[in-house]
Amino acid sequence: MIWLTWRQFRTQAATVFAALAALAVVLAVTGPSLAHDYAAGIAACTAHGGCSTFVDQFFNDHQTLYFGLVAIVMFVPAVIGLFWGAPLITRELEAGTHRLVWNQSVTRTRWLATKLGLIGLAATAAAGLASLAVTWWSSPIDTAAADRFPRLSPLLFDARGIAPLGYAAFAFTLGVTVGILIRRTLPAMAITLTVFAVVQIAMPLAIRPHLIPPVRLTTTITATNVNGFLISPGRPVHVTVGVSEPGAWIISNQTINAAGHVVSGVPVSLSTGPCVPAAPPRPPFSQACFTKISQLGYQQQVAYQPAGRFWAFQWYETAIFLVLALALAGSCFWWTRRRLF
Repeated sequence: MIWLTWRQFRTQAATVFAALAALAVVLAVTGPSLAHDYAAGIAACTAHGGCSTFVDQFFNDHQTLYFGLVAIVMFVPAVIGLFWGAPLITRELEAGTHRLVWNQSVTRTRWLATKLGLIGLAATAAAGLASLAVTWWSSPIDTAAADRFPRLSPLLFDARGIAPLGYAAFAFTLGVTVGILIRRTLPAMAITLTVFAVVQIAMPLAIRPHLIPPVRLTTTITATNVNGFLISPGRPVHVTVGVSEPGAWIISNQTINAAGHVVSGVPVSLSTGPCVPAAPPRPPFSQACFTKISQLGYQQQVAYQPAGRFWAFQWYETAIFLVLALALAGSCFWWTRRRLF
C-alpha cells in the first residue's frame, strides 16, 4: 500500500520538493552575504552615532524579495491543500478505483491511514523546510523591520517559526475532507481554497489576539511616543502612539477623554491656537499642542502583545491547527468507513 501511494504521489512530491530545493540553494548562497552586509553596516553606523538611516535603507533595498519570500511560505500550505489534499481521495472516487483496492486484502482504514500518514508527513515537511530556509535568510531584515513589521504581526507570523507546519497539516486534511464530501476534484479544490483563506484571515483578526491576554497601557500623548496623526478638517485629530517595547504587536490604539471614555480623536482646533499644523518638513504639532492635549485630559489606551511572546503564540497556534487537522482526519475515517460506498 505504501508503494502504491508513493507511485500515485511521486509527481506532485517531486515538483514541490524540487522547487523548495532550488529555493534553498538560492537562499543558502545569498544568505551569508546579506547577514554580513547588515552586520558591517550596523558596526559602521554605531561607530558614527546612529543607525536609523542605515536600517531604513537596508530594509527598503531588500523589501521586494523579503515580502516575496513571505508570500511563498504562506502559499505552500494552500498549494498542499489544493493539489495534494483535495484530489487525494476524490480522484479515486471519480475513477472508482477505491472499490478495487477494497476488494483486495487492504481495508478501508488501512487504505486511508496510509494515504493520510505518508502524504501528511510530506506536507508538514515541505512547509517546515520552506519556513526554516526563509526564516534563516530573512533574519537580518526581520531585525531591521522589527518596529514596522513585528514578527507577531499577521503578515510575518504566518511565515515564521513552526506555525506553517500546522497550516500545512490543516490545509491537507481540509482538502481530503472536502474531496470525500464533494466527490468532484475541481469543486473540492475551490471550496478548500475558500475555506482555508477564510480561516487564515479569521485567525489573526479574531482568535490570535486573545490566545494570551494582551498587555494594556494608558499613556499620555507626547511628541516622543506619537506614531501618526490623521488630520481631517472639521473632525477630531485621530492619534496613534507606540510602545517602548521593540517588536511589540499593537492590537488596539484608542484615545480616551478625561472621563475614561473612548473617543474618535482629540477635538482640538486646527485653525487657531497651539495645534495649528506646521508646514513640512517640521513636525505637524508643536510641544504646546501636546501640552494642551494633556491639559484637556486626553490619553491613549494601547493593548499589545510583547515580542517575547512570539514562540508561545507559535506553539498555541500550531497546536490549534494540528487539533483541527486531527479532527478532520477523524471525520475522513468515519465517513470512509460508514458512508462511503
